[in-house]
Amino acid sequence: MTDENLALLRTHRNNISRYRRLLKTNLTEFERQFVERRLSEERSAMESLAASTFPVTFGIPMKVAGGRSMENVSGQ
Repeated sequence: MTDENLALLRTHRNNISRYRRLLKTNLTEFERQFVERRLSEERSAMESLAASTFPVTFGIPMKVAGGRSMENVSGQ
């Protein structure tokens, strides 16, 4: 199942790249709207698939000057 999902993620990535390239060309307003809508749909599909394929996420604490994390800065 993961191999299939990875292949689908690659397909979405390739489609997104293709739509971005198309947006750099001379398009009619109708064509541009269509490509922008398809780009949005591909991004959404890719995000959903990525979230279901890799459900675990890890937060990385942000560091600020002095080596303190953002959580410690607000409480000072």
